[in-house]
Amino acid sequence: MDEDSRYEAVRSRDGRFDGAFFFAVGTTGIYCRPSCPAVTPKRRNVRFFATAAAAQGAGFRACRRCRPDAVPGSAEWNVRADVVGRAMRLIADGVVDREGVAGLAARLGYSARQVQRQLTGELGAGPVALARAQRAHTARVLLQTTGLPITEIAFAAGFASVRQFNDTVRAVYAMTPTALRATAPGGGRAAARRTATPAAGIPVRLAHRGPYQPRPVFDLLEHEAVPGVEDVTGAPGARTYRRTLRLPYGIGVTAVDERPGTTRTGSAAHPGGWLDARIHLTDLRDLTTAVQRLRRLFDLDADPYAVDERLGADARLAPLVAARPGLRSPGTADPEEPAVRALVGREEAARLVQRYGKRLDAPCDGLTHLFPEPAVLAEAEPGGTLGALTAALADGTVRLDPGADRDDTADALRAVPGLDARTIAEIRTRALGDPDAAPPGPELPGSWRPWRSYALNHLRAAGELEYR
Repeated sequence: MDEDSRYEAVRSRDGRFDGAFFFAVGTTGIYCRPSCPAVTPKRRNVRFFATAAAAQGAGFRACRRCRPDAVPGSAEWNVRADVVGRAMRLIADGVVDREGVAGLAARLGYSARQVQRQLTGELGAGPVALARAQRAHTARVLLQTTGLPITEIAFAAGFASVRQFNDTVRAVYAMTPTALRATAPGGGRAAARRTATPAAGIPVRLAHRGPYQPRPVFDLLEHEAVPGVEDVTGAPGARTYRRTLRLPYGIGVTAVDERPGTTRTGSAAHPGGWLDARIHLTDLRDLTTAVQRLRRLFDLDADPYAVDERLGADARLAPLVAARPGLRSPGTADPEEPAVRALVGREEAARLVQRYGKRLDAPCDGLTHLFPEPAVLAEAEPGGTLGALTAALADGTVRLDPGADRDDTADALRAVPGLDARTIAEIRTRALGDPDAAPPGPELPGSWRPWRSYALNHLRAAGELEYR
């Protein structure tokens, strides 16, 4: 998009572009999402930015009406396989907060200077600024949904000091943390009475753009749920998906609702909706990572408009797309887990969990274990394809983290003895979030590219293909 087309999107308050770019108004010092309901500013006063971090770096604060920091992430980062796309996925996963820019660069195979130059040149912000913007958003969520002390929130959001936290909140939101907390629904007193803690759980709205079809996603999750690690309860249309999470600093248990009324039509006037979630953490520093992993699992950063436009033009898929606009391609909350599950199947995965998975100190109803780590499986059952795959995952020969190069990973998977092409395609789809992975078999139409993963999900949802 050029700047004129971006301005037209702002004039029409087109929510399809929320997260794809941001605009700032020089006369007010505020930056917004394209669908902001405020009066459209004059063109000469508007500047455009690829990221919220770039707008913040230019001295603009977040709009209090449209909350641009809460938009879904750009779908571009899920699709792109270059260094910028891989870097953005890693930053969203919290790598810069945990490992610094040097750790990010090492995972990408570039120098820190090269990563800084590429991100700044294309996005207008380097990795530190991008991570800072993400920390600010996490801080706002904690301030407005929990009664935790501000000092605890500062470190839970990933800030190195309370002073850094205070300075960032003032710069991004033009108010102190205490004042920001008071803007929550119900005001400061209500926020202070909230009891959300790592044990009680933190309520989070997982935003998405455009239409969203929760039923096929929950159908798939229910079909493949591994006892002890995950479960789905309730009747279709009002189910709750729960699972355990292995996170960098501790353990998480999360619940996500399939609740009617949380999705919208996907029109420009109603640009999206959300899924309600509650996240229980043993260490609050894991909140950002836990949220991002749920977003990948439910494919919430996708661009359904682009997918539906391409697939809806195909004669075979057109009625399926019309019946289920916004159908997603689910990913994973733990990239190494679906690799093992794709190989061994649900029943064998359940056996591995009970035998080798780490048991929770405090089981939560039917959730009792974490899925076993590859290193544990490689040592416990070293034989056959499972042993070869888990050993490759454990020593880094096969990488499935958000910054992995998809083609390099596919080559490494093909080198694992006994791993067939269909399993590799499933790993690419679920573990790597590849939107265009396709299993071997009949040639899929070229018109389905680059959304073949979504096309296959349409066929499964319609009953034309079986789930594995």
